[in-house]
Amino acid sequence: MNPSANGWIKKLLKLLEENPLWNHDTTNNFYKALRDSGFVYGSNISVVNNYLESTDYTEEEICKVNFLLAFHFIYKEHCTTDDNFVESIINFYTEINAHKPSVFSELLGEKKNTALLEKIIHKRIQIDHNLIDRSFNYFITNALLFTDILAYNVFLKKHTISERFIQHLEAVIETIVIEVLNSKSKKTKYDESLIDLVEQSKRYQTNVSISFDEALTSINTNLETYYILDIACMATWGDLKIDDNEETILKQLGEKLKVKNTRVENSMAAIQHFYSLHKDKIALLSSKNIVKTFYSNSSQMVSKLISRNSKRLQKELRESKELMILLTQSTVRDLNDDEQKKVQDQLLDIFKSIPSLAIFMLPGGALLLPLVVKFIPKLLPSSFDDNRIEED
Repeated sequence: MNPSANGWIKKLLKLLEENPLWNHDTTNNFYKALRDSGFVYGSNISVVNNYLESTDYTEEEICKVNFLLAFHFIYKEHCTTDDNFVESIINFYTEINAHKPSVFSELLGEKKNTALLEKIIHKRIQIDHNLIDRSFNYFITNALLFTDILAYNVFLKKHTISERFIQHLEAVIETIVIEVLNSKSKKTKYDESLIDLVEQSKRYQTNVSISFDEALTSINTNLETYYILDIACMATWGDLKIDDNEETILKQLGEKLKVKNTRVENSMAAIQHFYSLHKDKIALLSSKNIVKTFYSNSSQMVSKLISRNSKRLQKELRESKELMILLTQSTVRDLNDDEQKKVQDQLLDIFKSIPSLAIFMLPGGALLLPLVVKFIPKLLPSSFDDNRIEED
């Protein structure tokens, strides 16, 4: 299954029909599985419960899969209408004005199918259109995706939801995170950046402002409570540990949320375990600067796109003799400016014929072309590359 290609939702739902993921799972187990995968923290490391082999997936693709699996659990638990799963989620997004049909589509009667849902989900996880910024702070900018799951839970129970509900929920989270950070005796640059990134994560940029006490009284379900605690724990994690003062702050928050100390301790242990295990994979916790992080993340994306389209790309390259010659030469020497320009122009022509490589045709996509040139020689016959070492 390829979560970046059309039809991935239909394929995933077929797999779930044949091999259900959520079999008599409790809300606690469901939430723990989402948290362990990194979805709750906004840093998707693996597919929930390792339902799919995700070693070949990008973080964004894992995020898409986890997002849909989370919706699927809530639907199974609480849906009482005749709407099928796909229609139910589309109706939810229509209610909160996240999906606004065009006049043209309304006149023709827009179909509520998996293709439409794929577009909605893709748009929902795309927050910052600045490629460099997004590659840097991705793990935070999707930390608020779980608010959609919380809102969908309410939608299924009450059969209605409003845009204002999510606006208020985002304001609650922002207020509590800022309160926790402001309670710290010493703030770090991480704390300041976290506040900025939580603000960026809001899908509804409004001037809604609420007090800390009002925020606490707005939390009504166990899922909301668990989530608020985990986001608060994430807010204290800037120095790679939770010290005694921060632990006291979190336990005080737990008291105000009317949860037991064991739940607070569970949240603290979970965040320490997750980030200790995966800190090298999480951009904001690494020592890389923004340019290095952008290059690293872009390299992974380019490599994956090329590997997935290798056969078709090889065919296109064979049909472009001049480009083939220049690419083979690039494995043993540096190309001059004119040659590099030829390579870029001809590669763009090739990408026009391969839809999944269309990102290189977008404004700013040319920034990725040097990375393409870096990876394409790996597709060429080994005789052209004297420095190539065959892997075992």
